[in-house]
Amino acid sequence: MHSTIRYKAWKVFRLSRWVQLPLCLLVTLPLILLLAEFLWRHRSGDGGRGAGVPLPWFFQQQQHHHQQQHLNRTQRPAEPTAEASTPEASTATSDKSTAPPPGLSGEEWQRMLRALHWGGPESQVSSVNLSTSPSHSTFTIQGLKHSYVVGEQLHATIFARDFAGQLKRYGGDFFQAKVYSDELKASVFGEVVDHQNGTYSAHFTLPWAGQASVAIRLIHSSEAVQVLKQHRSTDSNRVYFHGFFVGKDSRHEESVVCNVKWEGVVLPATRKKNCCCEYSDVRTGLTWQCLRPRKLPCDALRYHSVGGYANRLTPLEKVLMNSQHVNRWLKGDSRLITILGSNTTNEVKTPCKAGLPIPTPAGYYLNNVWTSFVCATRHFSVEDTTECLKNKHIYIVGDSTSRQWFEYFVQTVPTLTRMNLHSVYHVGPLMAVDVQNNVDLHYRSHGLPLRCAKTPVASLQYISNVIDGLVGGGHDVLLFDMWAHFTNFPLSYYAHRVALVRRAVLALLKRAPTTKVIIKTANTGYKDIYGSDWLSMQLDRILREAFRNVGVYILDVWQMTACHYNHESIHPAPVIVKNEVDILLSYMCPK
Repeated sequence: MHSTIRYKAWKVFRLSRWVQLPLCLLVTLPLILLLAEFLWRHRSGDGGRGAGVPLPWFFQQQQHHHQQQHLNRTQRPAEPTAEASTPEASTATSDKSTAPPPGLSGEEWQRMLRALHWGGPESQVSSVNLSTSPSHSTFTIQGLKHSYVVGEQLHATIFARDFAGQLKRYGGDFFQAKVYSDELKASVFGEVVDHQNGTYSAHFTLPWAGQASVAIRLIHSSEAVQVLKQHRSTDSNRVYFHGFFVGKDSRHEESVVCNVKWEGVVLPATRKKNCCCEYSDVRTGLTWQCLRPRKLPCDALRYHSVGGYANRLTPLEKVLMNSQHVNRWLKGDSRLITILGSNTTNEVKTPCKAGLPIPTPAGYYLNNVWTSFVCATRHFSVEDTTECLKNKHIYIVGDSTSRQWFEYFVQTVPTLTRMNLHSVYHVGPLMAVDVQNNVDLHYRSHGLPLRCAKTPVASLQYISNVIDGLVGGGHDVLLFDMWAHFTNFPLSYYAHRVALVRRAVLALLKRAPTTKVIIKTANTGYKDIYGSDWLSMQLDRILREAFRNVGVYILDVWQMTACHYNHESIHPAPVIVKNEVDILLSYMCPK
């Protein structure tokens, strides 16, 4: 009997060993893997991100899983109801995409991409100390002479250094340069050439007689430009919008997040299916989308406004983009430049007309008056302005910087009276009339996307549709701009919008060839992640390329705002606006 019991006990013992072995492995294997990860991280030497040491396969999978969870938590738009990404939205694409946006040929798109090319580091730095330091970077004037003659060239070299004072080995920094005289209220924009090795050349034309100095500032380090590139491609909804839905009784209202529907622009969604209301424009094919309200139908959308700004910068990115590293003047060569008068003149006699090339510099200030190197501009008195506007129908479409021109005319011409159309002023439509001189002046915004106060959706029209509605003719003047509200979107979206406007302009000029069309370029002013000058400059290059050889007048205000002594703002000072309008009037009335 005892032997039988011992035999059964032995069988149980042998069976339990086979059960215990897997249990032991389940307990010890995670400990072994954790030990392996610790040894790998210790070997890598940076506490968690191995420099050149590959992470074991298992931890690559785990790391990818945790990173994805982290992204899902941190990359939601700043909207209380947002919990997941909409299934309809596509993932972000790189600005280097070779597929042309609709409306552009492959050749045109490649030409634009070449114009947009910008050098820089191959990867983001790990410390701000490795970025370009405005306090350590310097410039020197090359071969400074005892004196120069009006029209001569001046050259300077910029040396970009990091915070240790070491010369950078790559380019991509965004500098702006000028020659100026505070006493003469004079300035001229300089061209900066990147040699992709930490040095840059600045070239200036010396257009006035007197003394002058060189000033150069670092707008963004090459590392900050990388931040701008990255967030433009992957974080377009850092600026988001609200749509307001109103019930039939006007008592119930819901607001939700809205944005453009485009690859790379993602709406937050609380439901995976049927998350969004879409509003497609028949003429343009553009689609605006909003999260579906909880109670009201999609056709109850009545109002639009900017929703907010979501800052998703990492701690390092925030330092690279803060005011201590952005828009800083460099220490450099402070020697005065003496410029003597010349018997020759730098006056341009070509009448202002469509299709003229824009040189660098495009002109210069002297005593706060801009002299153009593009064409023969005039400086208009109130009487001259009134006479030029006579019998004109003027249509201004764009953003608040073009609305400044509308405001200038209303304030300057005493016989021009603004009508009360009971619209939202900053959005329009606005209208002013001069019955005595048969003048009507119009302004309206370029439509969605628009960062504005709460405004009726019905008042927002795409700029290309506005142009399609114009009859045109010898008494019609169209001027427009579009850039400030597009800086956070992928380049492909902006290029598509520009292509639609170009198609509308070409159709207008075909049915009414005598119509005058003027494009106002971007101006400087923005310096943050939501609308940096660098982002604006990139959009400006697309616009200029698209309208090359189209038969329009491109009015360059970029240089006019970049080199003026006035405090820089997205809305240029009145003295700058006056000079901008003088160029506009010189095109409208060249004689």
